[in-house]
Amino acid sequence: MSRSDIDLSNLDYFEQNQAWPLLDALREDEPLHWNDEPAPNHGFWSVTRHSDIVNVTRDEDVFSSELGGANLEELDDEQIEVRKSMLETDGARHWALRRLLQHQFTPRGLVGYEGFLRGLTASTLDAAFAKGEFDFVKEVSADFPIRVLARMLDVPDEDTGQLIDWGNQMVGNSDPDYTDVLADSQESEKYRLMPFRSPAALEVFEYGFDLAAKRKGSEGNDLVSRLVNQTPEDGVAMSDRDFRNYFLLLVVAGNETTRQAISHSVKALIDNPDQLALLQAEPERIAGAVEEMLRWASPVYHFRRTATRDVEMYGETIKQGDKVVAWFASGNRDPRVFEDPYRFDVTRTRVDHVTFGKGGPHFCLGNQLARMEIKIMFQELIPRLAATPIQLNGEVLHVRSNFINGIKKFPVRVG
Repeated sequence: MSRSDIDLSNLDYFEQNQAWPLLDALREDEPLHWNDEPAPNHGFWSVTRHSDIVNVTRDEDVFSSELGGANLEELDDEQIEVRKSMLETDGARHWALRRLLQHQFTPRGLVGYEGFLRGLTASTLDAAFAKGEFDFVKEVSADFPIRVLARMLDVPDEDTGQLIDWGNQMVGNSDPDYTDVLADSQESEKYRLMPFRSPAALEVFEYGFDLAAKRKGSEGNDLVSRLVNQTPEDGVAMSDRDFRNYFLLLVVAGNETTRQAISHSVKALIDNPDQLALLQAEPERIAGAVEEMLRWASPVYHFRRTATRDVEMYGETIKQGDKVVAWFASGNRDPRVFEDPYRFDVTRTRVDHVTFGKGGPHFCLGNQLARMEIKIMFQELIPRLAATPIQLNGEVLHVRSNFINGIKKFPVRVG
């Protein structure tokens, strides 16, 4: 396949887990690649090298999240305005919104959760292992992080199934196994003002507003109470749009990164029994191995920016208004940064991955929570696997998406 024929908007490659050689080819031979798209979209530039991804995602003055959103879908002015969340906001307003919940996601803010997490992890694994045969995504990696989010939102455990379903419908808006309203369908036009063009967003908004009404004026420390009872430090009060889109972002982001990192890492340990044996023999390595797991998993394939002005790169001109897509997954396989990048190596040190955005203004707010969840999951899981080995029990299926690097079916057998 010639470089000009590589089409990263073709979801078949991602559903079949075949995008990696395409990203490799671009990273080595055409690190700035123009990708045509079917109408009504107009195409996009891809950056695939680690250093370029870092530069693009750090420079919001040139590569904006606010002008066109964070995903490949091209939005008109009305859609941009109605859908805008913290993720699609730059500058001082972005930081003001971010700081509303920033403390809750620092190591100090999370210190009280470790005991809860260990108990939850143990009970989740016990329930799954008791079945002998189960789907690891459904019973463990999707179930566990959403229960953590439910506690942070202070909502009942029985709501977690609905939260998972809403998240699946939105981030899986290009996968017919997850949604009845595909993002590229004519029916999705009815939901063009909703995030992800998803009817599930309407249900999430209603759920969030109901919580907000009950928490308004309270002294609670849950995430909803803090959102509705604080004024951002820039003095601009939260509008209904601000609240609903922030809440929806929590529902999606609070689950996906951890969920996919756990799934891909368990699959990697099954495929690399020497690495599993090493962690079993030296469990003190697990905490350090989390960074390799995050690199390997690359839960989000890409985020998009929009050029604010013409800029030269690799002899090409990125024009003002062009979409520029930073392929995080490619950066995490860049041999300039990672020796033998397709080797899953839990002894790898100084793992300089870009999974969370690597220090840019949109650096993942929940990165410390995700790290804690993954560490505790494998500290609880790996000792169990000595007495109760795990193996695949069917075909592993990937989400049909070039945004979320997701596993949707992961049948296993233990014992």
